[in-house]
Amino acid sequence: MRESFGEACSAIAHAVRDSLGLEQVLDRIAAATRLIVPVDLMGLWRSEAPDDPVALTLAPGSRPEAYGGSRPIRRADHSPRLWPDPRELPHCVTDAPRELDQTFPGDRRVVELGYRSVLVLPLGSEDHPLGVIWLVHHEPGTYTLEHARELQPVADLGTLAVEHDQLQTLVSERRRKSEALEALLPTLARALDVQTVFSQISEVTREVLAHDYLAVGLVTSDGALRFHASSLGEGVPRLREYRPTTDFGRASLEWDFYIARDYTVLPDSSVRVTYLDPETRRPVSREYKPNPDLLKSYTVRGVRSELRVPIWLQTERVGYLFFTSRRPNMYGEEDVALARRVADHVALAIAHERLAEEAKRATQAQEQATRLQARVDFLKSELEGVSPHRAIGRSRQWRDVLAHATKVAGTDTTVLITGESGTGKEVVARFIHRASPRAERPFVALNCAALPEQLLESELFGFERGAFTGAHTSRAGKVEQAAGGVLFLDEVAEMSPSVQAKFLRLLQEREFQRLGGSHTLRADVRVIAATNRDPRIAMERGTLREDLYYRLGVFEIVLPPLRERPEDILVLAEAFLDEIGRGVGRPAAGLSKDARDRLLAHQWPGNIRELRNAIERAVILCEGGLVTGEHLPISIAGATARRPAPAPQSAGTGAARAGEAANPAASDGVALKEAPAAAGSPVAPTAIPPEGVSLDAIERELIQKAMAQARNNKSEAARLLGLARGQLYSRLKRHGLDK
Repeated sequence: MRESFGEACSAIAHAVRDSLGLEQVLDRIAAATRLIVPVDLMGLWRSEAPDDPVALTLAPGSRPEAYGGSRPIRRADHSPRLWPDPRELPHCVTDAPRELDQTFPGDRRVVELGYRSVLVLPLGSEDHPLGVIWLVHHEPGTYTLEHARELQPVADLGTLAVEHDQLQTLVSERRRKSEALEALLPTLARALDVQTVFSQISEVTREVLAHDYLAVGLVTSDGALRFHASSLGEGVPRLREYRPTTDFGRASLEWDFYIARDYTVLPDSSVRVTYLDPETRRPVSREYKPNPDLLKSYTVRGVRSELRVPIWLQTERVGYLFFTSRRPNMYGEEDVALARRVADHVALAIAHERLAEEAKRATQAQEQATRLQARVDFLKSELEGVSPHRAIGRSRQWRDVLAHATKVAGTDTTVLITGESGTGKEVVARFIHRASPRAERPFVALNCAALPEQLLESELFGFERGAFTGAHTSRAGKVEQAAGGVLFLDEVAEMSPSVQAKFLRLLQEREFQRLGGSHTLRADVRVIAATNRDPRIAMERGTLREDLYYRLGVFEIVLPPLRERPEDILVLAEAFLDEIGRGVGRPAAGLSKDARDRLLAHQWPGNIRELRNAIERAVILCEGGLVTGEHLPISIAGATARRPAPAPQSAGTGAARAGEAANPAASDGVALKEAPAAAGSPVAPTAIPPEGVSLDAIERELIQKAMAQARNNKSEAARLLGLARGQLYSRLKRHGLDK
């Protein structure tokens, strides 16, 4: 018999090896068991928790309805006598009606079916129970614990069979889930907005990892989680943001994964969570106080368990993927790998979404920049048509200034324009005025540095008759004159402290009183102020009130000095050359290369105002000819190149450029220290002999050479010398060459 039992056990092992189903394995277990004891009914029972349905496998020939019928069988339906604690197994029942507790449905069913003896053998171990094997017989006293010891090899093979079956089921399930997961790829590959496809992601993922809710939380710049997408239905309260408030919450965000086996809400509204410790891989319980929104997740939504994995984009942890369920113990370590694959697919969708958002922002920024530049160009041309204060320049710094001015123009915000003297502060102020809704109303300017304190106050606020000696009539001040328009205060930092205090009230309350008056008047003006001083230094010295500065500097525009925008020097010079030439009635022929080089080399401490004055002087001196370095002021004429010249600029008319090529140094009656090496070629400088030279003789010689080369064509000779035809006639007459 022992040999037959050994052969039966070997048959069980072969059945397990051949991956036969549990029913076939149990058939062999039953055959081996009957070699030891009689059996009327044998069943293999598996249940992880008391509330879970029992997975029942009966030996062939048994009818399931013979025990449980159609009703689900649960472990909790059996008393500890029929299904003892794993530490009390094996267990023997010799007289079922007397020993079992028939208040339990399972116990009652055993008695009702006429079974008297039951032998319960354990599957698995005390630390990892897998279930039990029941042997049932109609006769009392059929089984003893000695039988249990003899059948231990059968129980061990049964444990091996269950573990093998679980492994096969797990592999098969993972394969099925992996195939289902691949269905996500087409959906996510087309997604440019995760939120629009998230319900589809949840639906497909539910086949992979069961969940009631799926959510994506993205990490914000301050370390919180903003929930970006969720599968929550209508009417379900949403957690918009999660900000960890405990050390545990912050630490868990750094884990590779977080598994909460069970959330239990306690009577004091705290929550007990049983989670898997990332180091020991064992369940640990702790209590904490969630915020009200998070508490709703456990009460209203009924979340009992959770699996959370991070979402990575390259090396950046950008967010987390949350699987949550209304049932406890839904997730284990075996689910982490699949959750990470889902997170990788979601990361791909987020990357697509971010690229689409960046492209959209770039397009919008480009469109906005184009509209802004068009607006700036329109305002520049409009300002040139109605005012001598033109906004000229093409450097990046100047374009930025005009862009800021355009943006603030449409508001009534107070603007403070700072920068060195002569940088164009009033030009920018008028530019803002022309672009504002107040463009049709007055633009009134007042230089605060040009008036003493008493006169400044009366000019600003006006005065009543008799306010001071000589005030024979009342007069409106600049504030009233600018009603509905713009009041431009230049050099505002030069105001006296008392006037600053009164003007501060005007800015704060929009009301004022005339000098010597008692009536309060309303002020409907937009204030644009300017100063060439550093307002912060002025505040430190006590010459500018701090509260006035903050009222004026709501929107500050800093103008760069001309030396920091070299690209604009020749552009401004050309514009001034044309404007001043038309004003004096003698337009210059253009700027010689020598003049351009010197303009670019100068540091312009006086900025644009200094440049305009220099060009005005040169236009007068050149008498309609080409402006050379000698026509510029001494400080500029003596400058040497200190910076590389920008890209070549237009230097005037075609005739002027041609004359410049022939003799860039030609001036109004003086042949300079250069002589042409060849007609139409760049000139080479010559050394001045120790005994000196005669400028008149050099000029006479140059004119004779030009006339000979031009074959006495005076227009061509004037072109070669860079002179106007009238200038050449006067020089021919002066040197006796007119015959």
